[in-house]
Amino acid sequence: MTDGTAMTPMPAATDGSAMEHKIRTALEKQEYATVEALCREMLVQSGPLHVWRWLVLALRHQGKAEEARPILEMLVEQVPGNLEIRFDLAEVLLLLGEFGRGWREYKYRYSLGHTQHMDRKVQKPLWDGRILRDKTLLVHDEQGFGDTFQFLRLIGVAKKRSQARIVLQIREEQQGFARRMEGIDEVILQGALPPPFDMHCHLMTLPMALGLKPQDLPGEIPYLKTDPARLEKWQNRLKDVPRPLVGLVWAGRPTHLNDANRSLSFAQLAPLGDAGVTFVSVQKGERADDAKKPPAGMKMISLSDEIEDFEDTAAIFQVLDLLLSVDSSPVHLAGALGCPAWVMLPFVPDWRWLLNRDDTPWYPSVRLFRQPRIGDWDSVINNMRVTLQEKFA
Repeated sequence: MTDGTAMTPMPAATDGSAMEHKIRTALEKQEYATVEALCREMLVQSGPLHVWRWLVLALRHQGKAEEARPILEMLVEQVPGNLEIRFDLAEVLLLLGEFGRGWREYKYRYSLGHTQHMDRKVQKPLWDGRILRDKTLLVHDEQGFGDTFQFLRLIGVAKKRSQARIVLQIREEQQGFARRMEGIDEVILQGALPPPFDMHCHLMTLPMALGLKPQDLPGEIPYLKTDPARLEKWQNRLKDVPRPLVGLVWAGRPTHLNDANRSLSFAQLAPLGDAGVTFVSVQKGERADDAKKPPAGMKMISLSDEIEDFEDTAAIFQVLDLLLSVDSSPVHLAGALGCPAWVMLPFVPDWRWLLNRDDTPWYPSVRLFRQPRIGDWDSVINNMRVTLQEKFA
């Protein structure tokens, strides 16, 4: 799915004007202030739909969500059937903390050209928050691992509201956490035929069905539990490693639409080396080997090759003193477990991290470190270095 900086695909321009050529050139160069100025000059009071969308794109990339919102609302009013615009509005509203309409517009996420194949065609009504006493509600996960970890918190609330038998369909990699949760009567895996059910709900549609508001967060923390056997395993593995132990994740899933904006190179973490802690790599994937050659002066052990699954990762988080991570699924797992984590965020973050705050209503144990300017990871790393030294002095 998209996020606060990766909008739905731009329509091709039909006007071959010199001004539109300038705008497209500036977009390719990611010169968003120039794009904004050119679009405003071209639009004045009115103009082609695609130019308005270019303007919105430029505003969002500059962190001007408040300015983008009324333009998107105007476009939705003019072309209510354009679901790409409605989804863009959803992400802006959620980024601004406007949960009410934001969740309602977010329902269009599977109605776009590039996402329709992701929707699950369920021949039963979508749950709208009603009581379903003596009936069965099927809840199915969606999108990324982090999304599932984040929104599993609502299963118990849905159970109480619906008074239904809850069947959760989830990926195999996360089933253990679901089986240890309260409020779930049956767990089935993606691809398996569910038992008979009366209504269904996507995991990330639960906020709309439940009328979730910012003041309802964070709810019960922790809402995920660690496998006791895995916890004992990692306590023994790390018992002789000098503390403090600080986990590191510097890269997300490379296929994510916005990965270039959220991931770092391992070399960019070098200033953290003098913080006086032992760093523990919990990075997985093709970037994990970066930690095998740490910068001079950085005390580092890599657990990447020893981590088999999320169950191992969760147990490690229970042993660590802190996790430092880019915006990726380990952050949501740590937050759901109530483990301390610091998140490195780009200038314009994913909608769930909101704006202009260093905490998050989703996870009390998580602290946010934001880029002060587009692409400025150096400031984020230096801020973390100083704060690390103060924390573990």
